[in-house]
Amino acid sequence: MKRASSFIFAASLFLLLLDCCSGSFVGICYGRNADDLPTPDKVAKLVQLHQIKYLRIYDSNIQVLKAFANTGVELMIGVPNSDLLPFSQFQTNADTWLKNSILPYYPAAKITYITVGAEVTESSNNVSALVVPAMNNVLTALKKAGLHKKIKVSSTHSLGVLSRSFPPSAGAFNSNHAHFLKPLLEFLAENQSPFMIDIYPYYAYRDSPNKVSLDYALFESSSEVIDPNTGLLYTNMFDAQVDAIYFALTALNFRTIKVMVTETGWPSKGSPKEKAATPDNAQTYNTNLIRHVINDTGTPAKPGEELDVYIFSLFNENRKPGLESERNWGLFYPDETKVYSLDFTGKDAAVDFTSGANGTRTSNGTTWCIASSKASQADLQNAIDWACGSGNVDCTAIQPSQPCFEPDNLVSHASYAFNSYYQQNGASDVACSFGGSGVIVDKDPTYDNCIYMRTGINTTVTSNTTAISSTSTSTPTPTASSSSGRQIFTWISSSLLLTFISLV
Repeated sequence: MKRASSFIFAASLFLLLLDCCSGSFVGICYGRNADDLPTPDKVAKLVQLHQIKYLRIYDSNIQVLKAFANTGVELMIGVPNSDLLPFSQFQTNADTWLKNSILPYYPAAKITYITVGAEVTESSNNVSALVVPAMNNVLTALKKAGLHKKIKVSSTHSLGVLSRSFPPSAGAFNSNHAHFLKPLLEFLAENQSPFMIDIYPYYAYRDSPNKVSLDYALFESSSEVIDPNTGLLYTNMFDAQVDAIYFALTALNFRTIKVMVTETGWPSKGSPKEKAATPDNAQTYNTNLIRHVINDTGTPAKPGEELDVYIFSLFNENRKPGLESERNWGLFYPDETKVYSLDFTGKDAAVDFTSGANGTRTSNGTTWCIASSKASQADLQNAIDWACGSGNVDCTAIQPSQPCFEPDNLVSHASYAFNSYYQQNGASDVACSFGGSGVIVDKDPTYDNCIYMRTGINTTVTSNTTAISSTSTSTPTPTASSSSGRQIFTWISSSLLLTFISLV
């Protein structure tokens, strides 16, 4: 009995240590308010190709759950506002939904969060009173299935849930929502679920360009905004808005609830009066956001605090109502080509933003891009499929009987495809990412009659606009330093576990 207790303690300690040091992540919102999107199966392949590991969907669509089964992608699914009434009225409705729509696909579909209602305070129908009863019924259904510790339940909110957000220390919830917020916050605190908030600095700038600078909204400001109550310094609006939520929670004595940003982003196109909605601004905002998140920078009020963020959105959605910008938040067009380049690994961002006084990186001479020998076979195959398809690379040379078919292996074929894409896209470092599967070399990989394309001189990569990958929109992997730290931590944790086991 003593040996068993010691083992359980050791295993629990190990898991606790790993959990507390997991780091922040960046995910993507997969909205489907369009009539021209790829099928869920194709979307799943696109997501895997770009190594996106966290995805938010707004319902529990069976075809989507099937498509993402066994992909390893962690899913946040949703109960739409239209379903809040039946879910809040009867426990059996939540039980039936879980039994029929979730359990048949779990755990192959790796569901980790369920959002019950979305931005209900913005809804034209007064459904906010239904949220907490529906959340309780969903949680009860999960408990019956033994999944309440594996799947967290929460609800998403717009920044309109606050009556005041500036200065951040004065952040306060709107008293008009008190009837629904108090029980909701009690639910989150009791079940250790995050407060989910959708944050859009773009709207703040668009609606008040004379009060908010574009650089401040884009994480590009060289000046600081001082909170007069705390003396905290803010260099971007994102942090200020997140901290306003934290201060609002603290004001109600909910100090243990963590914040999760379930939507943020920047549109790449807008109506004539939406002049800030451009691909360059969208690229700049999301690149800086990713760097900010994966470095575990935290916020001025919560330095070093983990903050998980979902970028909106995977695709442009042509059926969304409103101004032109509403239909242009996507990272990809419906044909799966990129709207602009973005590297979710943060690798290029981490290098570009720290190298050189002016944040630029150049390479003299001719370079080529080849496949890393450390890349997995699956990653290489996915990358080849993408490069030879949506990447518009002519892959005739690696077909049977063609000059680059031999040696017939994925590393060789991927190297040819990677280099062709790399040279066609300016030979910039970011065009050789392929989710970490590409490597830049200065030795010509040409052999026999297999000629590798070359362009001569590498282009310069500028930190404030590029720090991104032309083909890799994956979830964040740590920078070199943080990756090493986590490897060391994992080794120490493993050693602790083995030590405990040896004592059993």
